[in-house]
Amino acid sequence: MKVRFILLSLLFPVCLLAQRPKIGVTLSGGGAKGLAHLGILKAIDSAGIKVDYITGTSMGAILGGLYAVGYSADTLVNIVEEIDWEALFRNQTSLRSLLMEEKEESYKYVVELPWINNKFHLSTGLLEGQELWLKFSELFFPVYNVKDFSKFNIPFRCITTDVGSGEAVVMKNGEVTNAIRASMAIPSFFTAVNYEKGKLVDGGIVRNFPVRDVREMGANIVIGSNVASGLLPSDKIRNVFQILLQVAFFRESEDAKKEIPLCDIYIPFELENYNMGSFSDAAAIIEKGMEEGRKLYPKLKQMADSLDAIYGKQVYQTERLPVVPEIKISSYNVKGLDKTSPEFFVHTMGFVTNEPYTARKLADIVRRAYGTRYYKRITYALEPKADGTAHINFDVEENALTFAKLGIHYSRFSGISLVGNFTTRNFFTPNSRSLVTLNLGESLRLRAEHLQYMGRLKNFGFTLKTQFDRLDFISYDQLKQTGLYNQNYWEVSEKFHYSSQRNLTLGFGHRFEWLRFKPTITPELGFDGRSQFSTLFVYLNRNTLDRAYFANKGSKLEIEGGRIVRQDLKIDFLRNGQPLSNPDSLRATNRPFFYTTVSAEGYLPLTRKTTGFLAAQSGINFDYGDNVMNEFVIGGMVKLFRRQALFAGLQEGSVYSTAYAAVQGGLRWQVFNATYITGRANILFNNFISKSRYFQSRDVYTGYALTFSYNFALGPLDLSMMYSDQTGKVSTFINLGIPF
Repeated sequence: MKVRFILLSLLFPVCLLAQRPKIGVTLSGGGAKGLAHLGILKAIDSAGIKVDYITGTSMGAILGGLYAVGYSADTLVNIVEEIDWEALFRNQTSLRSLLMEEKEESYKYVVELPWINNKFHLSTGLLEGQELWLKFSELFFPVYNVKDFSKFNIPFRCITTDVGSGEAVVMKNGEVTNAIRASMAIPSFFTAVNYEKGKLVDGGIVRNFPVRDVREMGANIVIGSNVASGLLPSDKIRNVFQILLQVAFFRESEDAKKEIPLCDIYIPFELENYNMGSFSDAAAIIEKGMEEGRKLYPKLKQMADSLDAIYGKQVYQTERLPVVPEIKISSYNVKGLDKTSPEFFVHTMGFVTNEPYTARKLADIVRRAYGTRYYKRITYALEPKADGTAHINFDVEENALTFAKLGIHYSRFSGISLVGNFTTRNFFTPNSRSLVTLNLGESLRLRAEHLQYMGRLKNFGFTLKTQFDRLDFISYDQLKQTGLYNQNYWEVSEKFHYSSQRNLTLGFGHRFEWLRFKPTITPELGFDGRSQFSTLFVYLNRNTLDRAYFANKGSKLEIEGGRIVRQDLKIDFLRNGQPLSNPDSLRATNRPFFYTTVSAEGYLPLTRKTTGFLAAQSGINFDYGDNVMNEFVIGGMVKLFRRQALFAGLQEGSVYSTAYAAVQGGLRWQVFNATYITGRANILFNNFISKSRYFQSRDVYTGYALTFSYNFALGPLDLSMMYSDQTGKVSTFINLGIPF
């Protein structure tokens, strides 16, 4: 009886209308919490209510816009459950889209400052959201030809804020992807969106719950879903980000008090255990929405039945999305280019006219251009033509040609370091990248490199590099620490390479290397010396990983083979810090030798939260028994220096080998967003081709590690417990950030 009374009081004023009353839906902003709106949309679909108008802000604009163009609530739930939120909300496109020579230098630094107009600039937000643009373009592809939002299956409006005036801007037409991206641009988190002569940010700043707008569109009955929790009490504000959000949403809090009474059916959510960034809890938030939807359903169903009884049965369809599998694009225009040419842009992306394109194919070619690192943002808009084809407008924002970059790294081996990088493009020659990187800390390292692209598709290249390292190595005898060495290393190299595709490179080159080992704590039997030599080599690299770190799928393969020519070697063997009484009893050769190295790793998602991986490494020095200073150095879990073989269970430099092969397998489980636990085990076979005369080591080593990882602002943090059967001891391994 109570429900019937509510419905009668709700419907009595509108029943006096000659025509069927119009139903409006308003969805608030709220970041991840806005996913709860799906439960309300599901209840509306289940009740058979035809929505006539819809408005939304931020996440409410995303879900409301998709619902307006024709996606059903069930389809939206499936889309949301399949989204990789971590990939969507980071400033990184897939590693697969980058040019092969760019992969190693990508995503290594915490801060990247562009040099513009003779000074460094800060961005208008932390996230540009290139992948977010592409996802919106893909989802709204079926309505590419609709620029008036009132002509969607359900007329739609979303709210943004003009940065200049601080006033709300109601988006009614144009590119819906731009409108929605602007509506969710939380200040300081997402970059602002250019609009006419100004910039737009999150509409939630001024109108997070736009009920008045759906009333102005013509709605007689309004269903309002509000996930916003209002301002936080002062005692619950604990960090700078919460302060920024609190200040940003002062006006919205007052506005909400005026919007709520305009609802006929108001659904507030209690989601105090979640926040705007709780996308790792998407499933739980959606379920909260479904619970509210199930409670609401009887009321909505009775309302639908009552309206049908008064105005007649209304035809209702849940799947309303136009079917547009592909579009033939016959012409194009590129806007925003200054440092690069339209020809360079379209060639690198592989775009050709008069070809059919799907939404996914368009996203892939945009990623290819983005992967050159010349572009900060690439969006596109499609315009229908009279002949049934489409014209595409690419709107491009170029990256600055010069960046200063900064990172931090810590490991037990190298100590704490500040890693600075200066990268510039087209400085010496067109289509080139030049960089200088400095590792300043307990270890001093410096690298300078010039990469020159050649060919119309930039698939040929030449790289000139020089590097200097000063590192300290602990020496081991039978896995027990015996001394400490200082190593100075200098390299000059040049290589030519060809990439037939983004994931494969073939090349050959030459390296000149100079090594100096000096004991600072001398073991019982040690050496003091230097060597310089040249290497001729060929190599093959293949990389299909989806991420540089914490990859979920793909593989990486590095193969190199070559010949180290005659060494210029000067070395003294020492016993207890003194030269041997009979130096001829222990003498190293300088003869040339061949070598090969292989490193492979692969990742496979087993479940949504679990990834399996397998890795293999091998290095062989042929006919090497009397040589020194080019052994493979076994130990550690992060690549830090030349000829290192990673091995869980041993610290860096625990074993020196002339020929080894190792296999590692494991599982990685994502506990929370950006938080992982990884278990791994490995086995190493040693001395099977050649054996060193100077370094004594076992033929087999086994080891294990359990790692807790957190990927945060300073880079990945790895805390590991390791064990090796050969040492019989548990040891720790700590790594913070990306190494030099």
